[in-house]
Amino acid sequence: MNEANEPTRVVNLNQRLDPSSERVGELLNAVRGIANKRLQQWVGNAFEQVDDALFDLAEKAENNAAQMHYFDGMREVRKRRPGIERSFLSAVARKLSDLAHPGKAAAPAPAPSFGAAELTLVAESDLEESLAITSMISKNDARLARDLFAVNQRLSVICGGYKIDDASNPVAPATLSQAFREALQELSADMRVKLIIYKLFDRYVLSLLEELYQEINAELVRAGVLPQLRHGVPRGGQARGGSAAATAGAGSDGVAAAAGMDEGAEISDDLLHTLHALFSARRGGAGGGRAMREGGAAATGSLPSVNELLGALSVLQSQIVSNNGPVSYDDSDDAAALSREVLQLKTQLLTQIGALRGERPSHVASMDEDTIDLVGMLFEFILEDRNLPAAMQVMLARLQIPYLKAAILDRKMFSHRQHPARRLLDSLAEQAKSWSEESDRDHRLHEKVKSIVDQLLHDFDDDMGIFERLLTDLQQFQDVNKRRSELAEQRVAESARGREKLEQARRRAAREILERIGTQKLPPLIHGVLARAWANHLVLTLLRQGEDSPEFKAALRFIDEFIASTRPANDTTSRQTLRQMLPGIERALRQGLANVAFQEQDVERLLSQLHAYYRQQLGEAPAADAAEVAAANEEDVAMLAIPDSIQPVLDRQAAPADILEEEELAEVPPDSPEWYQVQALQPGNWLEFTLDDEPPARAKLSWISPMSGRYLFVNRRGLKVADYAPRELASLFADGKARVLAANALFDRAMTAIVGKLSQTGDEAPADGAAPTDTE
Repeated sequence: MNEANEPTRVVNLNQRLDPSSERVGELLNAVRGIANKRLQQWVGNAFEQVDDALFDLAEKAENNAAQMHYFDGMREVRKRRPGIERSFLSAVARKLSDLAHPGKAAAPAPAPSFGAAELTLVAESDLEESLAITSMISKNDARLARDLFAVNQRLSVICGGYKIDDASNPVAPATLSQAFREALQELSADMRVKLIIYKLFDRYVLSLLEELYQEINAELVRAGVLPQLRHGVPRGGQARGGSAAATAGAGSDGVAAAAGMDEGAEISDDLLHTLHALFSARRGGAGGGRAMREGGAAATGSLPSVNELLGALSVLQSQIVSNNGPVSYDDSDDAAALSREVLQLKTQLLTQIGALRGERPSHVASMDEDTIDLVGMLFEFILEDRNLPAAMQVMLARLQIPYLKAAILDRKMFSHRQHPARRLLDSLAEQAKSWSEESDRDHRLHEKVKSIVDQLLHDFDDDMGIFERLLTDLQQFQDVNKRRSELAEQRVAESARGREKLEQARRRAAREILERIGTQKLPPLIHGVLARAWANHLVLTLLRQGEDSPEFKAALRFIDEFIASTRPANDTTSRQTLRQMLPGIERALRQGLANVAFQEQDVERLLSQLHAYYRQQLGEAPAADAAEVAAANEEDVAMLAIPDSIQPVLDRQAAPADILEEEELAEVPPDSPEWYQVQALQPGNWLEFTLDDEPPARAKLSWISPMSGRYLFVNRRGLKVADYAPRELASLFADGKARVLAANALFDRAMTAIVGKLSQTGDEAPADGAAPTDTE
């Protein structure tokens, strides 16, 4: 009986060794030496091919930007390669050394037929990277099962009977892949470059592991560890044909072609294989179980063909269109009922096939069932996706049958980002994300989405070209609206920038005046002129001529002279100095007041009051002048005819506005999650605001002020929705009144969620994943 049929007979109990013994240390050192020598050579070979592969792709690049992308990747890999190799080899060596102390590590959880390590990788990481690694692991696990099983058994003996399996073996494909992934985190290159490196790691390292396992087994057999252990057939199926050495021997020219690593590379076609394995593991039958189910179906009738599936779907599609009259898109529809329709499609499909052929099949072929479940989970995700408004969720959910037909006709829809059906759904979702009643008062967007959904429901049979045509139509609609919204958004941003510049100039003028006044107590007349009329003159001068202009510097000198003119003139010298200053003060004041559009009569009135004040300062004022000066209080000056467009900057000696704002900002904890969320926002991000007593509003961050830091938001038409200071936005996040909408495409979000859900082996089966019973 081979080891594959003896799951409980892990080791020969009579041959267990004490993990703390010197003998164990020698054996583990031997294994570690073999592994380090082989892996160091293979990883080095893989990185030697990276340059060639990236250079080939750079030569074939369609434009300079893409070419520079690959050249930058080459430089980054050369720079980081020593650290990545060192980190990878150290991690493997450390894990092998840890086997001498098995009690320190928790026993690994029992692995399902599709390794738990792979599933964890898929669930926790970026979709493309996770799928690449998962595919490598599942492929090599099946091929290497026999030799790896023997290594596991012999390492278990060394570890005193502590069970070593594929998940805990430091040189198993899953563990090596995870160690390499962690080492590759040092690389800042983007995912396209990393995917190339993973392909080369698979080709030059994982594909050669059979040699490593055979050498380890031979070394341990020579040491007397389970010398009689027989090798059985590989678990999970036959080993793949062809030698690993021959595969690894392919040159770099073949690597890029085999891996599909050209410009614009998609998620690997391994996606469908990976999802198939995940569905199988989820249902508890990675091969045998599924075959038995299909065999049972065959006993009562043949499995439905692709044509039968398409025919039944067409009937269900026509029923939606004709039986119910116009298709309902009311967002008040029962969302739970709509969700049930999504989940029950497989049952309805089998029932319809039974009506057409006179005999209801129990099941469908495994690949068809996976496709049905996958599309079902996609539309279940759409109905739960908070990035989409409810009204749009209802409309897009009606597309389940057309998209299931498309997926059956062309299974590449799920693995190729540029597939027209996929791009159409992504574009519809992107447009839907920005929709709200307020921003679509003319219903143009709502009607366009509805029109596309209606055309797919009414017209799509088996002509996949309809997706390309509808995508072109939607893109033309987007382009027209984008031009309109960009013009409106530009005007809003320019207006906001103008207000920011004005506010900044006001604050600067206020600071300049306050700093020069200091702690002095000025007469109300003088203070009023500076705080109102002259502050506005400073603002306009800053905006028109700038802070380095002679005009602005002259305006500042006037402030100093005007304040100096209030000092007591008690002797001949001081009175002479004041008399010399007055003509310049009057001349500058006339020019400044004219700059802010004072009426001539108001200028003369103010100058008359100042003349009276200075005569009093010089001791030359009659009683009438003294009364006029007393009447010229701050309120009188403040009420002078300043144009409405030029608001007063400050009317009292107080702290500038920006200082006050900084004090308020300090109340927001700088290390709060909400503050980091605000700091991470970038122009182009969409948010949803749910303020009290207002309908939900969706808005795009259009501009962040470089002066005040305020965030300007516009709707899909480019019209201003709101602008917030950072502290205000952080408060909205904290109160749950604002949330950021996802920026990545709907399909990508859905695939990530689906793979993560399938990876959670303890949960319920996927949407409509269980086969219907014969009694239904």
